[in-house]
Amino acid sequence: MRVLRYLAVVAAIATSGTAMASGGPLGIDHRLHYDNSGIWKRSNQNALMYGTILTVAGGALAFGDNDKLGDTFWRSVDAMVIAGVGAQAMKYTFQRERPSQTSDPNRFFQGSHAQSFPSGEVTAISAAVTPFIVNYGHDHPAVYALALLPAYDAVARMKTRGHWQSDVLVGAALGTGVGIWAARRHSPLIIGWLPGGFQVGFVHHFKP
Repeated sequence: MRVLRYLAVVAAIATSGTAMASGGPLGIDHRLHYDNSGIWKRSNQNALMYGTILTVAGGALAFGDNDKLGDTFWRSVDAMVIAGVGAQAMKYTFQRERPSQTSDPNRFFQGSHAQSFPSGEVTAISAAVTPFIVNYGHDHPAVYALALLPAYDAVARMKTRGHWQSDVLVGAALGTGVGIWAARRHSPLIIGWLPGGFQVGFVHHFKP
């Protein structure tokens, strides 16, 4: 499926220089040269993450579930929340130390302070963009450019030593998988738990 293509992009970037690999579950994990400047700055990563949350939540509330766009926003909400819970559960389960904490990628089960595996941000951003790619990519191929957002974040998280290569790959796979599931459901999940006013959306609610 074409929606999975960006996983290949992330994988190609994450596994570049595997001759330096020293371990991890996929045998590809190693520290990248530390770079917290330019486009890789942590502040830019935060801007992308919070911008994604605000865009998805704002779009869902604004458009409701009365049209395809609003429905897709709500499916992104579902994907981000469910994938985020899954990623956090995995962090507490595997307790892997980050590259900023150790040079050894095999340090799992080190306590609750170690939450490298998988990348929560890559998971969330992948989950957010996947329903849009699924719903609009076939008719509007430019939408596939959204895949660049999690790919960028994956590289940035490795460059600032927040995550190992396998962390971002598993995060991208988790977010994409949940995003596909959310996009293919009969209807969005979370909006069904909320009062009916959320289905209308502010844009439609205040139309004269």
